[in-house]
Amino acid sequence: MAVARAARRTTATMSGVPTVALPTNVGTLVVQAPHEKGTVSSIAQLFTVLGATVLDSAHFSDPVSRRLFQRIQFDLGLGPDRDALERELGALASQQALQWRVCYGDRRKRVGILVSKQEHCLYDLLIRHRAGELACDIAVIVSNHADAASVAAHFNVPFHHVPVTQATKVQAELAAAAVLESAGVDLVVLARYMQILSPALVARFPHRIINVHHSFLPAFVGGNAYRQAHEKGVKMIGATSHYVTAELDQGPIIEQATIRCAHRDTVDDLVRKGRDLEKQVLAAAVRWHLEDRVQVHDGKTVVFD
Repeated sequence: MAVARAARRTTATMSGVPTVALPTNVGTLVVQAPHEKGTVSSIAQLFTVLGATVLDSAHFSDPVSRRLFQRIQFDLGLGPDRDALERELGALASQQALQWRVCYGDRRKRVGILVSKQEHCLYDLLIRHRAGELACDIAVIVSNHADAASVAAHFNVPFHHVPVTQATKVQAELAAAAVLESAGVDLVVLARYMQILSPALVARFPHRIINVHHSFLPAFVGGNAYRQAHEKGVKMIGATSHYVTAELDQGPIIEQATIRCAHRDTVDDLVRKGRDLEKQVLAAAVRWHLEDRVQVHDGKTVVFD
């Protein structure tokens, strides 16, 4: 249940991109724990005792897994410092088997975007970022084609062209990973990047790689989803954003959307309709991840709105 929203202050960077500046004492606590009586109240009491203010709080208890998921946005104000809060959280975690992390508003996440030839999702993310809708720094764009170089230049984002062939795929992936790690990215976004990532690369960024797939998963996995949908004569197509795992198109789903289609629609019509869905679900997933609204457990997600 929302209690209050933190006041935000908008500034502008040198590149003209508005950013949301949060006070250094505002943060977000994310918790997972076994569902036990008193856990939620214990966490609330911790903030009360420390003199911190809870700005927004939501929790969900899964009756199947018997697991608690919680997200709290708080303001330390003139009360405890970060170290004091985290010491108390650590002590509580040892007593009640909590898994927790705290993210502070003055530390913007760094995002790396991977893209191939289709640029609609890339443009959409960059425009939303410029409009101040995505609270992050877009650190780098990596592509296996040179086409997106002009797009990156227009938005003043570093661009790296890393060609991929069947013979050089392993080396190319290592090069792309080196670029991402050198840029210090916290999140990798596959904006219609038409390459399958190896399990080794996925393992470097656990639950920190978001992909958009052009179907309503688990239907029509792989690279020709719209053609598969057309061949099946479906009356509804969709798009799915999900975290990437070692198994192709099987990662935890973050967001999905659908649109009606008809017998008159060609494959090109489905592609045109689907592109709007792809942009919507990818942007939503990226924003929710940046705001620490997504938690993963047992192959599924809990997404706090």
